[in-house]
Amino acid sequence: MPAAWLDQARISVQAGTGGNGAVAFHREKYVAAGGPDGGDGGRGGDVVVVVDDHMTTLMDFRYKRKYVAGNGGDGSGNRCSGRDGESLTIKVPRGTVIREAESGAIIRDMADDTPFVLCRGGNGGWGNRRFATPTRQAPRFAKAGLPGQAMEVILELKLLADVGLVGFPNVGKSTLLSAVTRAQPKIANYHFTTLSPNLGVVSLGEGTSFVLADIPGIIEGAAQGAGLGHDFLRHIDRCRLLLHVVDISGSEGRDPVADFEAITQELRAWSEGLAQRPTVVVGGKADLAPDSSGSDALRAHAEGLGLPYFEISAATHRGVGELMAYAAQRLSQMPPPQPFAATYVPQPPAVEGDRALDISRADDGTWVVEGEWLRRVMMNVNFDDFESRSWFDRVLRQSGLFHRLEELGIQDGDTVSLYGLAFDYQR
Repeated sequence: MPAAWLDQARISVQAGTGGNGAVAFHREKYVAAGGPDGGDGGRGGDVVVVVDDHMTTLMDFRYKRKYVAGNGGDGSGNRCSGRDGESLTIKVPRGTVIREAESGAIIRDMADDTPFVLCRGGNGGWGNRRFATPTRQAPRFAKAGLPGQAMEVILELKLLADVGLVGFPNVGKSTLLSAVTRAQPKIANYHFTTLSPNLGVVSLGEGTSFVLADIPGIIEGAAQGAGLGHDFLRHIDRCRLLLHVVDISGSEGRDPVADFEAITQELRAWSEGLAQRPTVVVGGKADLAPDSSGSDALRAHAEGLGLPYFEISAATHRGVGELMAYAAQRLSQMPPPQPFAATYVPQPPAVEGDRALDISRADDGTWVVEGEWLRRVMMNVNFDDFESRSWFDRVLRQSGLFHRLEELGIQDGDTVSLYGLAFDYQR
C-alpha cells in the first residue's frame, strides 16, 4: 500500500474522568463546623467523531494512535463546581466505519454529517455539602469523579461511490474513469499502475450524476490477500452497481470469459452479497481487438447469465456514452444506499445499585474482595475521618458483603483485603 493512502487504522480512545467533589466548610456563626460547602466536580469531556469532507484517507491516524479527552475540574469551596472537561473531536473521512477492535462489530457508519459521541466522559463527584443531613451536619468526605468510557476501535474507510469499476489490472478501468470524469489517474500499460482507489463524478446533464470508483488490484486470490485486492475489496461494499471491465482485445493472450469468472469468484469469496450485486459486463479495449471473437464469446456468456453487455473503447470513447447513460438509468431505479447497521452491543455502564463483588481466598488465608462498585465507593472515603469510615462500614453492611463472607466461612480475626485496605474481621 503506498504511503499516500491509508484506509484502516486502529486507535484507542479515552473520555475524560469526572472531577472530584470538594470537602470544604463555610465559616458562619452558629453553623456546626462552619457548614459544608464543597462543590461538585466537573464532568469529563466526551470523545466525538465527525465527518470531514476534506479528508480522503486515514493518514492522520498512521502515527497518532491514542486520543484522550479532557478531565473535569475538581470542585472547591463556597459551593463552586469544577469546570467540565474539554471534549475531543476526531475528524474522519466520510464513509468511515467504526468497529469495536476485539469483536469487529460495527459501532457506527460515518456516512452522514451527524456527530457521534464515541465515548462519554465520567460524571463529576459530589461535594460534601450533598452529604449533609440533620444528623450528619459536617460530613468530611466527598465523592470522587467517575472515569470516562474507554475503548479500542478500528477505523475502516469504505468509499462512498454509486458505481464501481472492477476487473483485472490493465484492462482499461483507469482510462474509462478519466474519459467520463475529471479524475486524472495514472495510466500506463503495465499491471498495478493504479495503487489506490480513484473517484470521479460522472455528470450527464442537470440533475443526473453519480460517483464512479476505480477499484485497483483485484486478481485471482485477492480475497485471500493476493495482489492489492484484499486491501481494496472493502471499497466496493457500498457500490450499488458494478461495471465489470474485461479486456476483449486478446493483447495479453487471456480468455475474456475466464477472466470474468475469475474476478466474479473473488467477489463471491469476499462477500456473497457482493457477487449478487447488479452488474454490467463491459468489453473493453475494443479498438485493439483484431476480430470480434473475444467480444462475441463474452457477450454470449453475459447474456446467458442475464447480465447486460456493452462493448466500448475508452481510448476512442466508442460506446462510453451509452454505457454511462445506462448506468445512470439503472441507478435511478435503485433505492439510495443505506449506512451499515450497527451490530455492536455496548456493555451497560455500572450503576450505583450494581453491587456485584468477587470474593476469593489468597494463599495466606486472606479474604480478597474486588468489584467495580467497591472500587468506586472506596474512592469516596476519607479513611482518616471517623465519620467517613463509619459511613463506609454501613455501606458495606448494606451491600450484604459481611453476610456473604459469613456464608463462605469467615472467622473472627481473619484478614479481609479491599484493594489494598486490610482489616481484621469482627462480627
